[in-house]
Amino acid sequence: MSRILVVDDEPRIVKVVRAYLEREGHAVAVAYDGEAALDAARDAPPDLVVLDVMLPGRNGFDVLRALRAEAEAGTAAAAPAVILLTARDDVIDRVAGLELGADDYVTKPFEPRELVARVGAVLRRLRPPAAAGSAGSPSPPGADAADAAGHPVLALADLAIDPLARDVTRDGRPIELTRTEFDLLAAFADQPDRAWTREQLGERVHGEAFDAFDRSIDSHVKNLRAKLGPRPDGGAYVDTVRGIGYRAGRR
Repeated sequence: MSRILVVDDEPRIVKVVRAYLEREGHAVAVAYDGEAALDAARDAPPDLVVLDVMLPGRNGFDVLRALRAEAEAGTAAAAPAVILLTARDDVIDRVAGLELGADDYVTKPFEPRELVARVGAVLRRLRPPAAAGSAGSPSPPGADAADAAGHPVLALADLAIDPLARDVTRDGRPIELTRTEFDLLAAFADQPDRAWTREQLGERVHGEAFDAFDRSIDSHVKNLRAKLGPRPDGGAYVDTVRGIGYRAGRR
């Protein structure tokens, strides 16, 4: 059972979304403004937040920024996954949310079953396969080493990527990534010679059919590059493949 916080200033939407999510077995808390959302997240950290952008007081972008900042500062155990709700089908809003670290977005008006499906897809990405790293199991493709617990670890230049613990370190120091950024990085490290299309990356990280014209992958890759910086040799960890998409950076 996952803990989900639903934040919207429209009680009707909150009621419907809560009912659909509870029907799927999730534990659901609710809030109707930005300050209440942050208080609820601090009191009982959720696994995922369904977050409306147009909130009274602190808007959804402010709440998302605060959740990420508290996780990076260590005042919260971890930043929850976030699915934004926006009443405007506006590319600028969507890109702004993704660049702040949102995992997905849904445009109002929406079909509740679509939102439930997107919640499920994001939550599945939070849970590594149970068989990964088990005794006697072979390492997945691209695994280069194992950590102290025997988990297979991927390497990309000087990065160590643990798919089971969902940790990324450089010289033993952790690098904080959103869930989507981590999944993208793991895909590049797992198949370093592969040129991925945006659609293939979308299907890999979202676990469902992906709209090839949705450029949200570009925003996540941009964020990933900014957080990683350059490799020690001056190259990039992620290269653009013109006319196709992206692949792991080549030395």
